[in-house]
Amino acid sequence: MMSRKVTVLMIIIAAGLCHGLAFGEEGMWPHYDVGKISFEKFRPHGLELQPKDIFDPDGGGLYRAVVRLGATGSFVSEKGLIITNHHVAFGAVQKQSTASENLVKDGFYAPTRQEEIPAIGYNAWVTLSVEDVTDRVLTGITDDMDDYDRYQAMDRAIKEIIDGAEKKGDYKCRVARMFGGKQFILYTQLKIRDIRIVYVPPSSIGVYGGDIDNWMWPRHTGDFSFLRAYVAPDGSSAEYAEENVPYHPDVYLPIAKAGVDEGDFAMIIGFPGGTSRYASSFYIDDLIGYSYPRWIRLSQDVLGIIEKVSAEDEEVAIRLSSRVQGLNNSLKNSLGMMDGFDDWGLLEKKLQAEAGLSEFIAGSPGLVERYGGVLSGLDSLYRQKKLTRDRDYALRMLGWPNYAGMAFAIYKWALERGKEDLDRERGYQDRDSSSTREWLEDVQVNLVPGYDRALLEYLLARALELPEGQRIASVDETIGAAGGGDRRERLNTWLDDAFGRTGIGDLDKRMKMFTMSLEELEALKDPFIEFAKNTYAEREEIKKRAKKFSGMSSRLEPKLISAYAEWKNYELYPDANGTMRVNFGVVKGYSPRDALNYTCFTTVAGVLEKETGEDPFIVPPELKQYHRSGAASAYIDPGLGDVPVNLLTTNDATGGNSGSPVIDGRGRLVGLLFDCNYESIAADYLFNPDVTRSISVDIRYVLHVIDEIYHLDALVDELTVL
Repeated sequence: MMSRKVTVLMIIIAAGLCHGLAFGEEGMWPHYDVGKISFEKFRPHGLELQPKDIFDPDGGGLYRAVVRLGATGSFVSEKGLIITNHHVAFGAVQKQSTASENLVKDGFYAPTRQEEIPAIGYNAWVTLSVEDVTDRVLTGITDDMDDYDRYQAMDRAIKEIIDGAEKKGDYKCRVARMFGGKQFILYTQLKIRDIRIVYVPPSSIGVYGGDIDNWMWPRHTGDFSFLRAYVAPDGSSAEYAEENVPYHPDVYLPIAKAGVDEGDFAMIIGFPGGTSRYASSFYIDDLIGYSYPRWIRLSQDVLGIIEKVSAEDEEVAIRLSSRVQGLNNSLKNSLGMMDGFDDWGLLEKKLQAEAGLSEFIAGSPGLVERYGGVLSGLDSLYRQKKLTRDRDYALRMLGWPNYAGMAFAIYKWALERGKEDLDRERGYQDRDSSSTREWLEDVQVNLVPGYDRALLEYLLARALELPEGQRIASVDETIGAAGGGDRRERLNTWLDDAFGRTGIGDLDKRMKMFTMSLEELEALKDPFIEFAKNTYAEREEIKKRAKKFSGMSSRLEPKLISAYAEWKNYELYPDANGTMRVNFGVVKGYSPRDALNYTCFTTVAGVLEKETGEDPFIVPPELKQYHRSGAASAYIDPGLGDVPVNLLTTNDATGGNSGSPVIDGRGRLVGLLFDCNYESIAADYLFNPDVTRSISVDIRYVLHVIDEIYHLDALVDELTVL
């Protein structure tokens, strides 16, 4: 329930006139703004719900069934049962796998609650309330403030707001920036820390098609899993304990056995990670010319390192499988982004739009006064960023390997503990201690020293190759002081010594380090702690530049967005930022290019047709046997004559929406969103209604697998199937 009414940023030039964005499938709208979407447009498609059925400011609504799990999940029973994607739950089952008991490959099922196993490192976040705190964040912020001081003042206000809110109960809070810093929303959530695995299908269903089919259509993937949320007997959040009991959500989703048809209404509620649709041409130019090419090369190189390290050790391959999955997913996404930027002429469109905007602003002295320096200011901001971006990127990436990343965090914690809590950097306050402790403990499950060494060697070697003017002095000094001949020999000498003497890789020693004072920590003379100490000043310089950049951005970006809205005369939704969003769409195919038309459903027949007998196209024998037997499934779509597997909808989604429930016009679960099509990857920056589609697993395939293929009776009986 909302703490008080949330005000929505209305960016319109004439009262009562709203055009364009508010009424189409485009838009990841905050759940409290669901009434801004045109319900009437979707009534002919089967939408029977009212805005209050989705979000009721007085309490309740379907949004209460949706939780954040890193990505998204939703409650589907009164006993805390959560349905999400297989790839969202992948890390949990991977951490419970070994070469002799490979749950990733074979799947896992707990027919009773006593047999459920911990989802290590997983939490569920239940949204309890939202509150507009814009005035509290921006009080005292003036245009004549220095950029760094501006950031610091806003940061202090946010920490004070969170501190006050979390003192009211067993909550975790976040203040989210909307519209580049025009609006700030306080989200209060319950963090459920005991999550357990109920059912994960075998990889031959859950990852069918693998990276070959990833981001592609047609798809035939059973990308679903079931988890369960537990709390202490008194209902409070608690770590895993045998006496814990299932969490009882206020709302859970019933399941529509009949599914949906082409043209039917489809709503998603989830936690999309990030979009940048109001970004400037300077930002897009940086992405195209630097950020994405750099990440693509890095991902490819690191995948090669992992392949080499795990080539002859199945245990290592299992430990690194989550990294492989994540990197492959990110790599293909980045390649799709670059293709989309090129195909859509995104940078050219941004430049044309800014030229038109500049002409509009120049037409009025009032507009010049409000917006005249926005584009030139952004140009200057990104020119300044280019001066240090090579060394900044290289230095930031040194924290990617676990050994270095943990040492950096432990050293920073020792420094920050010496300050008053509200004076500390966000992420290092008392409220963050338990999360950091969980991370430091959970890392051990997948810690592979050989991989960490190879990755750090690769990253340090690149840092040592930086040109003059971009050098990282602390890295040069650290490696230069090591014994050996040339730079490469010295690097390997340092790595051998560091990995040979450090205690960071030992769980008990690491957890003791986390509790130490700065003096105690430095007295250890641990090579990775020494590395953290030596690089600290330069790493802090990067953070300070980032804060100044953020301070200036929070001054310019809201003005850019407001200028566009005033020019085009429409109301805007905020870019995705990991907070809960709602989107409406319909079940619909698309035509990616001339003479090619994709229909909106795939079926089990396609699963069988794709089989090659080699990973990732291996059909489980139980599924083949059932369909070759001629058995009549209860989940066949009469129009298709088969069980639907995946479906396409026009919903607007992005990373973080994985696991989002696809909900029909009566509030019933009909699918789970797990991907977007390759042609729409660049929609993070420009929505294209002709080809933007979301890909979901059809709930009828989920029911078919758990009911008719594997006969998971206890799981089926717990669901409310209508």
